[in-house]
Amino acid sequence: MSIDSKLAELGITLPEAPKPVASYVPCVRTGNLLFVAGQIPMSKGALTTVGRVGSSSGTDASERRVSVDAAQLAARQCAINALAVIKAEIGSLDRVVRIVKLGVFVACDPDFAAHPQVANGASDLLISIFGDKGRHARAAVGAPSLPLNASVEVDMIVEVA
Repeated sequence: MSIDSKLAELGITLPEAPKPVASYVPCVRTGNLLFVAGQIPMSKGALTTVGRVGSSSGTDASERRVSVDAAQLAARQCAINALAVIKAEIGSLDRVVRIVKLGVFVACDPDFAAHPQVANGASDLLISIFGDKGRHARAAVGAPSLPLNASVEVDMIVEVA
């Protein structure tokens, strides 16, 4: 089954590859590796999830509380955006040999410890799309803040044919 067919089966439509929000390129290829820049949970031109995971609620956007479930969905959206970047770079996701590594950054309070559960939002999606080729190494780390006050950011290293 083609990856496009698998995406359709899962009800996923890839967006247009997100444009960089600063001075960088969305993807760099060296040899058979793609280094995908950090993707934040953008959908239809807007951030889907802002604020810190585990923070207390407040009126300031930087103090918004984000649940682990919402952060998992944000990580999933980040992975979808990364796939859009990959497809724009190589033309077809069928050329993906393996998802090598994810970096998942979670905007959170210092005492937050559920980074792996948040990161599973991206990891589980990639495994459901690519099967064993989607199994990857991963780092899931906390950060006091992320670009544009995003709750999650995901970068990716991918081997391609």
